[in-house]
Amino acid sequence: MPHPQPLPRSTPEAQGIDSGAISALVDALEQRGLGPHSLMILRHGTVVAEGWWAPYEAARPHIMFSVSKSFTATAVGIAQDEGRLSVDEPVLSFFPSYATSQVRANVAGLKLRHVLAMATGHAVDTMTIMRALPDEDWVKLFLEVPVEYPPGTHFLYNSGASFVLAAAVTARTGQPVVDYLGPRLFEPLGIAPPAWETNRRGINLGASGLRLRTEDMARLGQLYLQRGRWEGRQLLSEAWVEEATRSHVANFSDAPDWKAGYGFQLWRSQHDSYRFDGAYGQFVLVLPHQDLVVAITSGTQRNQDVPPAVWEHLLPGVHHTALPADPAASAALAERLAGLAVPVPAFRSPDPAAAAEVAGRQVTLPFNRLGVRSLALDFDDKAITLRTVGPDGDEEAVVAGRTGWVAGSTRRWPHEEMNEAAVAARGGWLDEHTLELDWQCVDTPFRRTWRLRFDRPGHVEVTVGLDLGFWEPDTVVLDGTLG
Repeated sequence: MPHPQPLPRSTPEAQGIDSGAISALVDALEQRGLGPHSLMILRHGTVVAEGWWAPYEAARPHIMFSVSKSFTATAVGIAQDEGRLSVDEPVLSFFPSYATSQVRANVAGLKLRHVLAMATGHAVDTMTIMRALPDEDWVKLFLEVPVEYPPGTHFLYNSGASFVLAAAVTARTGQPVVDYLGPRLFEPLGIAPPAWETNRRGINLGASGLRLRTEDMARLGQLYLQRGRWEGRQLLSEAWVEEATRSHVANFSDAPDWKAGYGFQLWRSQHDSYRFDGAYGQFVLVLPHQDLVVAITSGTQRNQDVPPAVWEHLLPGVHHTALPADPAASAALAERLAGLAVPVPAFRSPDPAAAAEVAGRQVTLPFNRLGVRSLALDFDDKAITLRTVGPDGDEEAVVAGRTGWVAGSTRRWPHEEMNEAAVAARGGWLDEHTLELDWQCVDTPFRRTWRLRFDRPGHVEVTVGLDLGFWEPDTVVLDGTLG
């Protein structure tokens, strides 16, 4: 198989985009507190802007959350193109061993297309039940959850449905979705074999758990924009792209981009566009009329505010024809994109007296959700090291740079989609008594902030915050004893 060609690069003006509009978008993402981690813009199949907010970087995959759903749907489309399945088949035809009389009655009329369109008729997200029962057979659970509405009539965002799509592909192909897509999608698009989380029975989650680079996301968007064609090959039929990207069921929301209709595991948006959409600000926006793809990774709970920033700031700068060359604007944009960084506080220098008083001393902590029994701090001119001891006596050290991010890893980060987390850390003193250590989990949107306050003799107030919890910020406050 020929090696995939790298995406071509160009200046924005050569592809009809004002560099100032891209700069305005970058400013808006930052100033609105939308936690951007990466941005890539393609016009006419050409990359006109790309940037990563340090410590995030181009080569590192980022967890996609529900953008994974669009890859699962693509696997369904390819399988249909190959004649392995039809979206008009009853769901139960993929899982005949589950066909009890109760299940037949419950899912009567439920077709694969209803599952693709989040119109299964369930009144609850079946993934909630699956996650609560990790050892159970998730397909069986899905088929047994009561179907309250006629299939195809009621929209409910149902991540369990996406898992069942992955299970259906596996049932017909004999392969996990990630393996099935390897030679059919990932290799032709130039995407390295990605990690994709499975449940305990080895089925890819379908709904989430896929890790990709920003450019990988953009390549899938460009494939759809090109109606399934890539480097002279039809990887995905035009008929599938047409069917998958139209609205199949009405969805209701106060946010304009969340009430434009739902396709096959993707959302319709304003400007007659559509998008692959993941929690905490992971997006691929596809705008056919503008021949434009915008890929964004972020760390925000305000997903609904990200697409409007693109509409408001980027689209006014998109023109039908090339613009006159503007070397100064292009150079200014390139410099801006090269200098992007996740913000950190302004740390004071030199260290206060408290640093020498606490260096190397053990801080004993009460029982806590973090699984940390005690901690200690070491200081030098370039870094601050946080050493922690777990409940079983296991030790761990994470080094935070004073002027730059230092790469490391931690197991002190319980999360359903992470075991050992890769982190980059920075730290310093905020004032005479307060030390802050920021850990950015560079494979995910998440950031953990340790704040230690030394203003009471013999005690340390330890506040540990996860700036993006599941729907609410998650903060632990502990009264530590200084040994």
